[in-house]
Amino acid sequence: MTLSCSAGPKTAVHERTAEEAAVLKSVQQFFDSMTAKDVASASAVLDPEGAFVSVRWNDDGQRVVRRSLNRAYLDGLAAQEKTVRERMWDADVQVHGPIATVRTPYDFHIDGVFSHCGVDIFQLLKTEGGWIITGGTYTVKRSGCQPSPLGPPGK
Repeated sequence: MTLSCSAGPKTAVHERTAEEAAVLKSVQQFFDSMTAKDVASASAVLDPEGAFVSVRWNDDGQRVVRRSLNRAYLDGLAAQEKTVRERMWDADVQVHGPIATVRTPYDFHIDGVFSHCGVDIFQLLKTEGGWIITGGTYTVKRSGCQPSPLGPPGK
């Protein structure tokens, strides 16, 4: 089975396994829940005990590393005032039994306007309810981003 909708275009032919497709489905659900500000949907695929680490560079070129707990993200999701949209493509999915990783380029838009790009690396765990995201690491680049192969974001 090839997953093209949520993973975007592929640069090489690769037939996704059912597990790889399920992993990507969880990541896409996380992205969709972000846009919809849907706490229940986010909670279904995000481990509240996990965390994300972001790496960005400030205007002086200094690297800034931030850690954010998944519980805090879930607690504040519904109250977000702006609408965000994150998109991925060319995802590399690795599954080893009950654990998986996804490494993918992404772009991020706020209220329909490009904000930044980078690379996401997600860690997932297979539970009785399906694949959940335990955490991840991502970079944030505000300039020098290549155009997304997905084209402009839809509204």
